[in-house]
Amino acid sequence: MGENAVRRYYELVDQGDVDGLVALFDPEAVYHRPGYPPLCGKEELLRFYSSQRVIKEGKHTVGTLVANGAEVAVHGEFHGTLHSGETVEARFADFFRCHPDGTFARRDTFFFVPLI
Repeated sequence: MGENAVRRYYELVDQGDVDGLVALFDPEAVYHRPGYPPLCGKEELLRFYSSQRVIKEGKHTVGTLVANGAEVAVHGEFHGTLHSGETVEARFADFFRCHPDGTFARRDTFFFVPLI
């Protein structure tokens, strides 16, 4: 259930499908990401992915995905470009908490580099 939604999330974000990826979140979801205040609700998520995210484009590669009920943990790599034109490569870890309907209630992201 949550595992498929998480895999779909990375596909959508890499395609730049902001509406599609935000649809995966519960209306009251909270997203914690280094360098930003908690993003609460779909409106803040939409604003973040549409205009605040420093990443312009890139590709996520999921190395490990572990699901335990409503919790899904991911470890992977990201290779992409920032809006500044700088290229970036980063390892990341994501932790998702899913509702029974498969939407994300919470997401926490950790990077192995500062503030991307």
